[in-house]
Amino acid sequence: MKKKFVGVFLAAVMLLSGCSTGDVYTEGTPTMSEADAKTEMASLLKKVDVSTTANPTMDIYFDADESVALADLDTFPITEDGNGQIDIEIAAATELSADAPDDWLNVVAKNFNREGYTVGGKSVSVSVRKITSGEVVTYINAGAYEPEVFIPSNYAWGKMLEASGVGIEKIEDRIAGNTAGLLIKQDVYQDFVSKYGEATMANVLTAANAGDLKFAYTNPYTSSTGLNILCAMLTSFDANDPLSDTASNALIEYQKTAPPVAYNTAVLRNSAKKGLISAMCMEEQAYINTPELKNYEYIPAGIRHDHPVYVFDWDTADEKEAAQMFVDYCKNADNQKLATEKGFNRHDDYIGQDTGMTGTDYLAAQSIWKQNKNGGRPVVAVFIADVSGSMDGQPLNALKESLLASSAYIGSEHYIGLVSYSNNVKVNLPIGEFNDEQRAYFAGEVKGLSASGATATYDAILVGMNMIEEKLAEVPDGKPMIFVLTDGDQNEGFSLNRISGIVGGLHIPVYSIAYNYKNTGDLEKLSGINEAATIKAGSDDIVNQLRNLFNVNL
Repeated sequence: MKKKFVGVFLAAVMLLSGCSTGDVYTEGTPTMSEADAKTEMASLLKKVDVSTTANPTMDIYFDADESVALADLDTFPITEDGNGQIDIEIAAATELSADAPDDWLNVVAKNFNREGYTVGGKSVSVSVRKITSGEVVTYINAGAYEPEVFIPSNYAWGKMLEASGVGIEKIEDRIAGNTAGLLIKQDVYQDFVSKYGEATMANVLTAANAGDLKFAYTNPYTSSTGLNILCAMLTSFDANDPLSDTASNALIEYQKTAPPVAYNTAVLRNSAKKGLISAMCMEEQAYINTPELKNYEYIPAGIRHDHPVYVFDWDTADEKEAAQMFVDYCKNADNQKLATEKGFNRHDDYIGQDTGMTGTDYLAAQSIWKQNKNGGRPVVAVFIADVSGSMDGQPLNALKESLLASSAYIGSEHYIGLVSYSNNVKVNLPIGEFNDEQRAYFAGEVKGLSASGATATYDAILVGMNMIEEKLAEVPDGKPMIFVLTDGDQNEGFSLNRISGIVGGLHIPVYSIAYNYKNTGDLEKLSGINEAATIKAGSDDIVNQLRNLFNVNL
């Protein structure tokens, strides 16, 4: 599989303060009103050097293909490396295969590899790859990955692979018991129970629609909890048919006022810390191991997350025997005790709310969510690409490649524009409906980007916000967003402090991608103004980061 490098952009970046004049916005200062923000933006734009491409280049041969928007598999690290004559690679859910305390499977695998097991006279070992369950399904269905064993968080992913025609066989229902569920802040929980009764999914959604709590969940394309809770939501909307028009329409209505779907669990935790949400979804093991969430009530919901084990038709008989040997080892008393110490094997009395959904149904539920996650509103977005001198060469080439590949995930119902910047700002492509013609112009302009000069990040953001405001006059129900990719600090034009009040007043979320760039404090402040995400990405993982970000937002 071809390795993808750099990333794409996505609007609105925030870095260190550069030149600054007039009143300065600082963290904690009340944001501007919308009217004042528009007035201030118009004033500042008079000082920005901006040009517009007179005749955008069209690439009529470009054909976006979702299958190429996959980074090299090594983006997902091997966390335990076996060296047996028979070595089975396990694609393992991240709550099992990450750093402590989320490393139960790593520890078990390491100990197993020391035991000296054999099959047919050959030494046996296991290797563990840390990868979300959703990414495993994506990569296998794209023909880009063939692990010998798959241990997802729950059985929905196995059903989805089976529905996609993958030869898969479940050899164990559970190796580490877990549940997914709802977290409700304790002070809110007491009022909730008094008014709505039991904390069911249906009651939580009713309370959210009534404005009595703010509930957020994670990306159902990568997050097992996100997929589980999405299906629980659809079931609560229509218990007889979670995929019906009734359920879809109810999801649209809910999403109109709901918090944005979180890019990952870390975003949820940050929103909770700020008091922006009072309810969210999370796995129980993660909740137990997150001390700052102890003031939240946990209620199991949806199907169980018991980490079933699957093998595949492409496995040899020896590999399948080795897989079963490892499963038996995972289930011994010592390893189950360790699992409990790591936060698993709680709520064993919880049966799970099995909706009877098939693999095809789960795939359809993802599609329903993708179509309706913005509450039926088209996105009006500008992508802002840093083309300063430091991006010259491989970084810019990778940016182009990632941008083009990821654009396959942008629906034609949205409105998209492109801006690039160095010393000055260039509107490469005015915002337009992302039909085939606009896609062709977008591809042509991306391919023509070149790098030189300084870094006027915040000037570019001003230009992008102004473009969005003008387009919203034509598309009043549009959902504004900016996406920015940068690899360094602003050193030209307006500073972050100078534009922060405007960003807040216009309520335009700015998603920032820090490419090969660790000092992201200012970016986090910028994106935090309107509760967008800042993502750190390197050459190896930028394509996946962008793909998943687009899946959540576009």
